[in-house]
Amino acid sequence: MDEEDKMRTCHLLDLPWEDVLVPHVLCHLPLQLLVSLQRVSKQFHSLIQVYLANCRTFDLSSLQIGPSISKEAFCSMLKDNKVLHRLSLQRCSDWVTDKELLPVIGQNQHLQRVDMSGCVCLTRHSLVAVSLSCMHLQHLGLAHCEWVDSLSLRSLADHCGGLQSIDITACRQLKDDAICYLAKKCLKLRSLSLAVNANVTDESVEEVAKNCRGLEQLDLTGCLRVRNQSIRTLAEYCPKLQSLKVNHCHNVTESSLDPLRKRNVVIDVEPPLQRALVLLQDVLGFAPFINLQI
Repeated sequence: MDEEDKMRTCHLLDLPWEDVLVPHVLCHLPLQLLVSLQRVSKQFHSLIQVYLANCRTFDLSSLQIGPSISKEAFCSMLKDNKVLHRLSLQRCSDWVTDKELLPVIGQNQHLQRVDMSGCVCLTRHSLVAVSLSCMHLQHLGLAHCEWVDSLSLRSLADHCGGLQSIDITACRQLKDDAICYLAKKCLKLRSLSLAVNANVTDESVEEVAKNCRGLEQLDLTGCLRVRNQSIRTLAEYCPKLQSLKVNHCHNVTESSLDPLRKRNVVIDVEPPLQRALVLLQDVLGFAPFINLQI
């Protein structure tokens, strides 16, 4: 190859990193591929570190990427990042602990969305760290994090008043007092899941309804102690409600759900007549024609 050909040859890494490769190329690559590229050469490793230090979303929720990153790799990839807005740790429940997460939370005070759902190896210290560091937090996933307790949830409520959605499904340490405190402090809540928690009663639902008037989605699946009275309160105080889940809430009947149905609220249980028709169809093997006119 002569000198002229060499001058015309341009390698990928010769392009400006921060002006071209990071904002226009690497941002379109899946995290799985970025991890692989780090192993190609020292230059690629340095390039990916520059990208990771400037990325605003770090998502480990895909089945492919979560289990394949070690604790050491996770810490290395995020050690220089101070601009994260979104952090998802789903699929990392088998290895993420406070030791790995606390430094990341501490240096990323602009986080708006954090999902720790299913991360059973964490403790309440991680939630307290989120509440103290992430004043702009809007969305938080804590489903199946049974380490979440009343004190850590109160800390969250005290410091993250702008919270818009929170999923505390199966956080069975939480009782009415903590949920009511959250409702009084986080008035902007639009989406809330209290599912699979037998400690939740009408007291929690009514407090949420009266304080979070902009509520759009509420999941009460499996909340066995919730009754009709709180559902009526919900209908009265939450005009923006769009979705309500009350499956396995055996004390909630159609008398409280019907007014919500008339407002086109999506409810995950069918009306009694509809359920009866479905059952009859299963028994008969065909859909019966029933004239309901009197």
